Amino acid sequence: MPEYPEGLPIGSGWVSTETEPVLFPYDGSTIGSAPAGTPELATQAIDAAVAVAREVAALPSRTRRSLLNDVAAALKVSREAFEKLLVAETGKPLVDCQVEVARTIVTWEAAAEEVSRLHGETVPLDLLPSGDGLVGFWKRKPIGVVVGIAGFNYPLLLASHKIAPAIAAGCPVVVKPAPQTPLATLWLVHLVREAARSLDVPAATVQLVTGDADVGSALVTDRRIGAVSFTGSAAVGHRIARDAAPTKTLLELGSNAALVVAGDADLDAAADAVLRGGFYASGQACISVQRVLVVAEVADALTERVLARLGEVITGDPREESTRVSALIDERSTARVLEWVGKATSAGAKLAGGGGVENGVISPTVLLDVPDGAECWEEEVFGPVVCVRTVSDVDEAFAAVNASRYGLHASVFSTSLKTAFRALDELEVGGVVVNEVPGFRSDTMPYGGVKDSGIGREGPRFAIEELTVTRMAVLRP
Repeated sequence: MPEYPEGLPIGSGWVSTETEPVLFPYDGSTIGSAPAGTPELATQAIDAAVAVAREVAALPSRTRRSLLNDVAAALKVSREAFEKLLVAETGKPLVDCQVEVARTIVTWEAAAEEVSRLHGETVPLDLLPSGDGLVGFWKRKPIGVVVGIAGFNYPLLLASHKIAPAIAAGCPVVVKPAPQTPLATLWLVHLVREAARSLDVPAATVQLVTGDADVGSALVTDRRIGAVSFTGSAAVGHRIARDAAPTKTLLELGSNAALVVAGDADLDAAADAVLRGGFYASGQACISVQRVLVVAEVADALTERVLARLGEVITGDPREESTRVSALIDERSTARVLEWVGKATSAGAKLAGGGGVENGVISPTVLLDVPDGAECWEEEVFGPVVCVRTVSDVDEAFAAVNASRYGLHASVFSTSLKTAFRALDELEVGGVVVNEVPGFRSDTMPYGGVKDSGIGREGPRFAIEELTVTRMAVLRP
């Protein structure tokens, strides 16, 4: 286990609290303990953040950039230890945790680069006669204290997408990790505060409070904060938006990502994308392949390819390098996924592969022709389940993609440039990926959804814009 002070990093030090066990999802064993936060401690953290907000906003850009780069360097030093810790607390396969740490480092480095690009523009005020002789320009100012709430599936990366842009923007940030996965984020915050100390930056620039919904409510309903950045379920995100109003909320709420296979697609590549994109992170990714819409003329051929290779998706202990699917975050999630699969088959879907559970691990599952209304089709499964539906043509496929209440990422496999650009124009999603999995994400690109998949964009450049406000200057020399 990593070494950092006991308690919660609140204010200038660490506050002692009671502790709760953290469990290894694969076998239920205890891997460590985490401090237990309370609503009172959440308010204490906001108090401390408000107290340093002006000082943090005034930090020179060179200091903010150095802090971000120093954290990236510290992450590189402890890369393997972070990977092992993530496997232990998330139960996610090692290969996915390795990717998470690599992406986390890129996120901090990219945020550092964006500090030098945080600037405004001049405005031609004399487009109206009343503006003659006036000089106008705008600059970006920090939005204030940021509350960042992260999900359990990528705890280190998701927390970084809250913390790093906040620092770059000049905002103090209070982060709350998911109750199941607090350890990697605690260590990250310790590294940030150590880097801050070496640069004479207030420790309260970055704080962390653990806890349940009551702690989260205390954070997001505090009228002194400037913005809330949340990653999690749609239901919780909607509640946060209502409770936090009129505070700005940035919501990344997941999806039931679709992959469209046109008649002219490279079927081997499409089948590979279904297997890679449907089961990474044990299916616990908001842009993993969940709905496959394949044109009738190639439906049988694609399905045969997918089922023939389903055995390549190795299940078992997440600590093994070969494992691709392991236990979900907790038994409740496993029971829910299995229940949804059962309800889909009862509604008429065909179980073409998987569907069982062994040693607590759900087998990679393929369902055919899941009907509308079934949770496996309509909602976010967040497990190793892929639903394949045959459609008559691309028009029907695009209509089915857009019929969802979600819209985060979708992908299209086709050799037609016309189909690719149609997808870009017509699909109601935040990102369209052509001839690759919908789960592709570069951490420097704008990332976010439409409809119930949320509002706002992540990616350092875009998150920094979300966490700043324009201040207009009008001068008569």
